[in-house]
Amino acid sequence: MKKLNNGDTRTAVHIVNKEILQPYNPVTINLIGAGGTGGQVLTALARMNYALVSLNHPGLMVSVFDDDTVTRANLGRQLFTTAELGLHKSVALINRINRFFGTNWKAVTEKYDKTYNGDNTWATLTIGCVDTVQARVEIAQILKKLNKSMGNSRSQPLYYMDFGNSRETGQVILSTIGKIQQPESKQYRTTDTLPMVTDEFAELLAASEAVDNTPSCSLAEALTKQDLFINSALANCGASLLWQMFREGMLFNRGFFLNLKEFKTQPLKVA
Repeated sequence: MKKLNNGDTRTAVHIVNKEILQPYNPVTINLIGAGGTGGQVLTALARMNYALVSLNHPGLMVSVFDDDTVTRANLGRQLFTTAELGLHKSVALINRINRFFGTNWKAVTEKYDKTYNGDNTWATLTIGCVDTVQARVEIAQILKKLNKSMGNSRSQPLYYMDFGNSRETGQVILSTIGKIQQPESKQYRTTDTLPMVTDEFAELLAASEAVDNTPSCSLAEALTKQDLFINSALANCGASLLWQMFREGMLFNRGFFLNLKEFKTQPLKVA
């Protein structure tokens, strides 16, 4: 336990906003990216929604943003079949999830960037599964702008969770969009702000930009850039953090770093 300059030795914790824990309506989620990680995260969200509804929670309402289409290079590593070649990834995934789980979630076949001005711009929780620094920067800028323009509105965006990976490593980082009011606690030191990934890890993101993001022409070529199971491993660990948000309401960790080759996971503590 790290001792602070002010002498406060209490363990740092973030108390999740009540709009996540005790909502009147399904919690709105924007999932940005429907590729290797996004497809896995969407499936995890569908399972989570089913479990939450069974526990008398209103559940989730998810919109998936992706303008990309399914190619043969996506088969095997991503959750698509030959019958879905040429379809928008977001549409293929959402149709399957809606049929399987009986949900009414939405697919948006556009990029979530500064040029987008359609519906579902804001959500209580935004999950980014994108592969470029520019995409992350634009998501962060949109969310910060929405937070300022919506003030203390009940429908303002609250959290942003970013998934990112290279070939055998990755990270998931949860950020607050502005400050989340915290209750007083004698036992814990509550933290109202979790830093935005684009602010805290700007250098790490800049270094990752050097990775070749050229689209692959085959599964064999794609596997030279990303390991077969890095996306699913990252998605499952990240989903566990989300499950803690919804079920426990207290976060001592705001993310983690994963090294799949060495089978190591390093938590990122709330500070």
